Amino acid sequence: MTKWRWRKELLSERRRVPASVRFAEALSLSTHLTSGRVVRPGQTVCAYVPVASEPGSAQMLDDLNDFGARVLLPIVTGEGPLDWGWYAGKDSLRPGPYGLREPIGEVLGTSALRIADLVMVPALAVDRNGVRLGRGAGHYDQSLPLSANGTELVAVVRDQEIFEALPSEPHDVRMTAVLTPNRGLLRFV
Repeated sequence: MTKWRWRKELLSERRRVPASVRFAEALSLSTHLTSGRVVRPGQTVCAYVPVASEPGSAQMLDDLNDFGARVLLPIVTGEGPLDWGWYAGKDSLRPGPYGLREPIGEVLGTSALRIADLVMVPALAVDRNGVRLGRGAGHYDQSLPLSANGTELVAVVRDQEIFEALPSEPHDVRMTAVLTPNRGLLRFV
């Protein structure tokens, strides 16, 4: 199956997930993130504000801040790598491209990714080799190579969105782990 077909099928499946299930899964993801097994206080986490049916919630970002993590959010400024800005609460967000919500503070640039200890990467699916299927804009595949060596790259998906194999291309950046609501953090070997 092509990437396009995978995306179509996965987005269709996500649209059928009841709001109550999405809410429960978001709570579970937040619990995993602040358990001390995924993120530790004082670490810098590149996260994202989920849109539409993406796993997670904006509350997850507040929970990370309350836990003592510093949170960076992506800022889309064009077709290239993502810029980043500090998350300072839900009231510090503005509408951005693709329906995203972005921080209104200082734009730190693409190199801010280098200070991250962990990058939460939105995904439609991931396979057992760390191949991530995103929405196809390529922003993360252009951005993730700018992260420091050893940075944990974590795809965030629903439990049903882990597959044996997904189509991949040479430019696709592989994840080091996946975070799901029920299984928590699973590292790829």
